[in-house]
Amino acid sequence: MSAAYFDVDGTLVGTNLIHPTIMYLANQASPIDGAKRLGKAVLQAPAMWLAEKRDRRLFNEMLFSHYKGMSEDRMVALSQEVFESMVLPRVFKGTLQLVQKCQDAGMRVVLVTGSLDYTMKPLCRHLGITDMITNRLEMKRGYATGKLLRPVVAGPEKARIIAEDAKRHGHDLALCHAYSDSYSDVPMLSLVGHPFCINPDEKLERLAKAYDWPILDIFSSGRREGETPYSREESS
Repeated sequence: MSAAYFDVDGTLVGTNLIHPTIMYLANQASPIDGAKRLGKAVLQAPAMWLAEKRDRRLFNEMLFSHYKGMSEDRMVALSQEVFESMVLPRVFKGTLQLVQKCQDAGMRVVLVTGSLDYTMKPLCRHLGITDMITNRLEMKRGYATGKLLRPVVAGPEKARIIAEDAKRHGHDLALCHAYSDSYSDVPMLSLVGHPFCINPDEKLERLAKAYDWPILDIFSSGRREGETPYSREESS
């Protein structure tokens, strides 16, 4: 058995980490608390933008620090609403078809994303996926500390996390698939025997063409340019 590892934001769904964060921060029990949280995040936006350019891990830590003091009960209560409002309308048309093709080929499908587990659980249910590797908030006495539990799922760290997951589940990485839209995920894509680029950014598209990595367009059909890469022989 092999695995198909999927990035989420920009790959399967037209979202980023900021979209659900805005909704979580704004929808606090107290409107004043929500406004303060959003205001603080806006003031830190330039610093977070610079962090994203230099270090995805640092960006993640800065972004999720704004959850400090938020109750776990509140996060759970909001998660379905966040999914239905922010995530579900942005799921690409070919996402479900692509996931099902991997599952039909006997592959274990795993979401590997910097998004929080609260937001990803409803997406997993929607796509029929049971495995996910996400960022997780540190909680103490039911409230977020503003810190992320290790490992932080971001950038090159994804490759190490995937390697450990594959070893734990007995997957041969040479038979595994990986899917992403971002150049920052090149280490993750390079780790497996079958990398695929979905709606790639400019840098990743150039690299994909140089290395002959398949490019998929799932905005409409979920099928790649040229022959289909899915077969039971590859994933056995």
